[in-house]
This record gives sequence, structure tokens and C-alpha cells, in this order.
Amino acid sequence: MIIKGQKIDDRYQIVRTIGEGGMANVYLAYDTILDRNVAVKVLRGDLSDDDKFVRRFQREAIAASSLSHPNIVEMYDVGDDDGKYFIVMEYIDGKTLKSLIKKRGALTISEVIDIMLQLTSAVSCAHDSYIIHRDIKPQNVMILEDGRVKIMDFGIAMALGSNELTQTNSVMGSVHYLPPEQANGKGSTMKSDIYSLGILMFELLTGKLPFKGDNAVEIAIKQMKEPIPSVCKINSNIPQSLENIVLKSCAKNPKNRYDSVKEMREDIEKCMEPERQFEERYVYKYPEQDLEETKVMPPIKDDKKENGNSKNKKDKKKDKKTNKILVIVGSICLLLATIIGVITLILPKLTKVKEVKIPDVKDMTVTQAEAALRKEGLEVEAKVEEKYDDKIDDGKVIKTSPDIGRTVKQGISITLIVSKGKEGFELENYEGQNYLEIKGRLEGKGIKVHPNEIEITEETNDQKDGMITGQSVDAGKTIKKGDSITLTYTKLVDAYPDFSDGSWTVDRIQTFCDEHDITLTVNEKEDDTKPDGTIIYQSRDPKSKIESPSTLRIEVTKKPEEKKEDSKEPSKEDEKTE
Repeated sequence: MIIKGQKIDDRYQIVRTIGEGGMANVYLAYDTILDRNVAVKVLRGDLSDDDKFVRRFQREAIAASSLSHPNIVEMYDVGDDDGKYFIVMEYIDGKTLKSLIKKRGALTISEVIDIMLQLTSAVSCAHDSYIIHRDIKPQNVMILEDGRVKIMDFGIAMALGSNELTQTNSVMGSVHYLPPEQANGKGSTMKSDIYSLGILMFELLTGKLPFKGDNAVEIAIKQMKEPIPSVCKINSNIPQSLENIVLKSCAKNPKNRYDSVKEMREDIEKCMEPERQFEERYVYKYPEQDLEETKVMPPIKDDKKENGNSKNKKDKKKDKKTNKILVIVGSICLLLATIIGVITLILPKLTKVKEVKIPDVKDMTVTQAEAALRKEGLEVEAKVEEKYDDKIDDGKVIKTSPDIGRTVKQGISITLIVSKGKEGFELENYEGQNYLEIKGRLEGKGIKVHPNEIEITEETNDQKDGMITGQSVDAGKTIKKGDSITLTYTKLVDAYPDFSDGSWTVDRIQTFCDEHDITLTVNEKEDDTKPDGTIIYQSRDPKSKIESPSTLRIEVTKKPEEKKEDSKEPSKEDEKTE
């Protein structure tokens, strides 16, 4: 028994059990060397002593290790740890295709085509390496959140060159997807995988299995004898070209199937082309013969003598005794048949479980939902699943599993999915960070951001343009989608320069004013101590904010005008005086 925390090969630490199979158990494990989650398949303890099973298990590893394809689960390692034979594989965090079908029923045509193209690509890759899967079914197909599918469990796959086929091999595949030749005990070929793919495609298109029965034998007989039902009759929206792929894949006679998975994939790629809109129903070229061999009873020898002598008395007495026994046995058989008939016809009616619709418990509290479900005769799982939801309040029911409105049998257990409210997160300290960057990040999470600008006229080491200087909700507090926060940040605005620093001229100041919608007034002042044109005054302080439109007055120096001396000629009277 492998338990949580136990290490396989002193490397793979077991986290939990993922699944249990007929041949091996699968565990989620942590690779302590490569720091990643992996899936570890360990041969069951009661089989590890069986050489045949061990050889089959090791063949799985050899076969799988040669495959590299994006739609095939990758295998990392294989080994033996103190008698525990194991295989380490890629861990796929997703759901099986079977669980998706159970949840949704029939998928859309585009979804089916996408999934089948991925599956046929993967199986074609395996066939190129002469490997048959032998157990294709939706339980062995994982589907990821992004829609990718991956085939897993090549536990029955074996190289075509191997000539060993045990009885266990011939019946291990799920009977619902078992090809007629395999159900009849014959060997599998690549065309056997094509048949299983066809059955899987039927189930994706209809949400149902084509052949049902009370036991595996009954289903196997139907696989061998009954034709595949029409998907077009089940859903009239399915085009005939798509049904033809199912018909050709699921032919009883392998000669009527596709010659290869590649051929099947090419047909899937082209099935929705306009020219195939009115395609006729596929007709089998070869007869769909009964593949079950008919056993012929040997002829009964006539031991009567030719002379026709009558039996002696001893023989007659023996015949009477035999006849009496036959009558008694016949009576007993008749009585048993009657009892079985009564049980078959009446007992199901007496034991039939009533079907009910799952009531709408959305937006109810857990207590209210449990009461409503139990009223309909349904059980409720003790443990609820919790999810964030933007519309449903914390503690209220979002949905159920199975879904609300689905018809189920009374007594089935229902899981409640309960809201944890809006998804929240812890705020950081945004001071010193760029406003636009933080605003975009918060709005991407559904937070409303209100701006609060602080204008600055120049940048410093402590204040840069667009830098957050404060926030209305403190760091460390939880905020949820739809909540608001105010971010205070700096905004660099245009400011008046110092025109008197010696680098400015009147013409340059005029250009500056024109660009900022400022009316300039220039006053000249005589000054013989400074160079002509020196700016000595400005009406707006340097580094003050520019408001547009506005006015600006400056004073510039100019040299004073020179005074002219009087040059009058001396008069005659002056001359006389002299």
C-alpha cells in the first residue's frame, strides 16, 4: 500500500491517489529533483509477482517512451523500486472527456471536429511507430482548460512486432468501445483503433453510447452483430458527411473501414466543406458478415442395428427411468423460467427509482438549498465547493453538480457550489510607482480608480511626473472587484522660466508666448550699466504655472540717448566786447 508522503525511487513523493485501474494505480507525485508535479503509475502489488503482467507493464513503458506528440501524455521515467514497478508520466491538470460528456451531453459539431482532429493526429503518430492503443475511450482522454486533448494510458498498447497476446489483453478494453474482431477473441490491428475512435465520435455527437446492455457479454454481441445507429436520426442538425465518418469507422468488417487513421483525419478535415453538403449516406463495399464463428455440432451416430431387433426388457426399463428424470428436470426448468420471468418483468417496476429534476437553488443559502434538494428526495454532499463569483453574494449557492434542471434519480448525491463573493486581493504600497501603470493594473482586476492630481512645475529626485504620492486604501488591506480607490499622483505642468538668466532675448520670449497663448508687453528702460536688450524684469514669477490665455510684461534695457551741446556763433556785440 502506497501512502501520502512516501517516496518512490527516493525521488517521487506521493501526494494523493489519482485513479485505480485493473493493472496499476496512478498517483499524483512531486518530483523532488526537477521540482514539478508528475503522475506515477505503479503496478498493483498482487500483480507484481506475475511475470506476464510485469512484462506487459514494462512493454507499456518501452512503447510509450518512443512516442512524442502534443496530444499524447509524455512519459519521463520507468523503473523498479524494491519490487514496485512504476512509470512516471506528465501530470495533466484537467478532466476526462468522459466527465465532460456526462456533464454536457452532446458537444457542438465544431467541438467534436476539433477534438477528433487532435485524437486522430495522436493515434496516427502512434501507428507510425507501429503501436496500437487498444483501449481508446473517453476515460483515457484528458481535456485541458484551453481545449487541448491528450491521450493517456498506453497500458494495453504493444508493438505490432510482438507476438504475445494474453487472454487478459483481449478483454481489457472497455466493452462499449471494443471492436468486433477484438470482442470475438481475434487479434487487434490498427483498424481496431479506428473502430474505437468511431464509437467515441458517436458519443461526442450524441451524448450517448451506441450499444447498451445488461452485461458485458450482451454489449459485446451487439458490437459484433448490430449496425451502428444513425447519428442523423438522433440529431437532424448533424450533416450526412459527418455521419458517414462514423459509419465508415464503425464498420463491422474491417475492410469497410478507413485504411488508416490519417485517411480518417483527412475526411474529418474536409467533412464541412460546401461541396459535401448534400453527400449521400455511405454504403459498405464489402458485406458486413457475422464475425462470430458458428460452431457445428458433430453428427449423432445411429447405433441401431440394421436388422431392426427390438430392445430388450432391460433397455426399455432404462428408457422409462430416463424419461421420468427428463420430465422432472423439465418441470423444474419450467418453474425456474417462470420465476425468472416474474422477477424480470415485475421486480424492476417495484424497485424502479423515481426520477426528479434538480430544483433551482441558485442564490439560496446552503441551508435553504439543502432543504429544497432533500424535499425532492435528493442527497446533499457534506462538503461544498467554493468559488469566487461577481454576481452571487458570499455564502449563497452559485450552481449544483449535476446542473440545476437536470433530470436525475432520487437518492443521487448533489454537490453545492457556493460563492466566496467577489475575488479580492491584497493591496500593495503604490507610492513612488507610475500612476498610469498602476491604474491599468487595478482596472484590469475590476477596481475603479479615481485620480487626484498634484501639479508640479519641475521634477526632482522625490517627485517625478506621474508618480503616485498617496492612496486612499492602505497597503495590506483587501480590495474586491467593483471597489474604488483614489490615487494621488504628480502632474508636471508648464511653468515660466527665468527670462533674466541671460539666455533669453525679446524675440525668443515672443516665440515662447505665441506657443502658450500669452500676450507679451515689452517696456524699455534706459540703463547704461547693462548691455542693450538685457531682460531686467518679468511680471510672472519664474517657475510659476502658465495659465492660458494670459499676459506677460517684461522690461529690457536700452542705452540712454546722447545729449547734443549748443553750437551758436558769437554775435557782433560779443566780438565788440572782446
